[in-house]
Amino acid sequence: MSNVPSNLRYTRDHEWARLEGDGTVVVGITDHAANTLGDITFVDVRVAPGAKVTAGDLFGTVDSVKAVSDLFVPVDGEVVEVNGELEATPEDVNTDCYGDGWMVRIRPSDAAAFERLLTAAQYEALLQE
Repeated sequence: MSNVPSNLRYTRDHEWARLEGDGTVVVGITDHAANTLGDITFVDVRVAPGAKVTAGDLFGTVDSVKAVSDLFVPVDGEVVEVNGELEATPEDVNTDCYGDGWMVRIRPSDAAAFERLLTAAQYEALLQE
């Protein structure tokens, strides 16, 4: 059974999003995605702070022993931070995907966009399909 924290929102592509107190949205891949991929060997984030992004855009890839998987932006906005620690420790995605394994922080151009992402219950239902 995958860990699906109720305080996060989700995409159909298995990214999670967490709304921070400053209005930014932190993004990573879900426990389900990390477990499906197996051991993560490389995280390639292809956006930099200051980049304007659109929901659905590719922002990078995750390489694992099983596959290479695309990473998609969940909300329109501006990238304000990239987790540079993942370059040296990509395994953080496997061991702490909702903590140290985060990938990008985005300042949404529409604050309501976060609320339109899947709830934990909706994401769990998606996993059952």
